[in-house]
Amino acid sequence: MTTSPSTPAARVIRASAVYDLVVTAGFALPVTAALALGSMGDVHRALGLSGAVPVADDAFTILLANLLGSIVSVWAVLRILRPEPVLGAAATVARLLFSTCFAWALTQGASPVLVAFLVPEVAWGIVQGAVVVRALGAERRTLAPC
Repeated sequence: MTTSPSTPAARVIRASAVYDLVVTAGFALPVTAALALGSMGDVHRALGLSGAVPVADDAFTILLANLLGSIVSVWAVLRILRPEPVLGAAATVARLLFSTCFAWALTQGASPVLVAFLVPEVAWGIVQGAVVVRALGAERRTLAPC
């Protein structure tokens, strides 16, 4: 079922998708991914942080960053164009998976720069999850047989 673009669920799903597009589009292409990963390393060093940073000139690292950036960017555009509760539910599950991976990486010695990605990911997961549960519950009640 398509949600009206003016419902709270649609607005949150669309806003979280815009956030995802802004944050991940830079990872979609080799040149921009190298710049994004290099910038993360620059921030890490400027703050004097401990932990490992991604290697911005490693082809395999860039390939994986490109896969992340391209898939998430396409997924974000879909949710911007069709901010439906079922897509928001899938995005919420993906946020849980990403957050788990960020937390794991931090426990394995990755740069604390990842916290700048983890905190918004968890926040969007909570906000989006709450409105999606509400919207899907309302849909279920609307579609329930009399």
